[in-house]
Amino acid sequence: MALALQSCNQKAKAAVKDKPISDLSIYNLPSKWTNQNGQSIEMKDLKGKVLVMVMIYTSCKAACPRLVADMRNIEQRLPENIKDDVQLVLVSIAPEVDTPKRLKTFAVENKMDSNQWFFLRSTEENTREFAAVLAVNYKKIAPLEFSHSNIISVFNADGELVYQQEGLGVNSDPTIAKITEEAQKLN
Repeated sequence: MALALQSCNQKAKAAVKDKPISDLSIYNLPSKWTNQNGQSIEMKDLKGKVLVMVMIYTSCKAACPRLVADMRNIEQRLPENIKDDVQLVLVSIAPEVDTPKRLKTFAVENKMDSNQWFFLRSTEENTREFAAVLAVNYKKIAPLEFSHSNIISVFNADGELVYQQEGLGVNSDPTIAKITEEAQKLN
């Protein structure tokens, strides 16, 4: 019986990966990104999992540590049975400083170095385009300092935005409920 359920789950996940990409999907973005391991990817390479995304920069001393704490809180509160279907993604708004090596160090320092965590950086142009998709505003106010929106975005396995949590330290119950709802569609 367990083998049959596992087989059905794998078929459901394969169906999501083979499904055509909708016009509303971030998987249509042609931009190239580099992860914390120095690997080049496109957003469509993340297809098939529920994505929980936030834009930060690693040298931030104000809002970003709280956003990181909020993301870790979400991770810790996710039901065990859906964790494999969820990818937690932090996107840098300071690609000139947040090199893959710096992102990797940040991941280790913040105990975010499991396979569930993904850190991305790209060009300034690609980062701005992605921020616009998420409705995240940011502005450089000093050489290594930015003013930015505090938004955690949830995308379904098809890359469509389904929920946004706005603010710092807010109640994440609705976010976790939406992540769980979307992840359960994969099983």
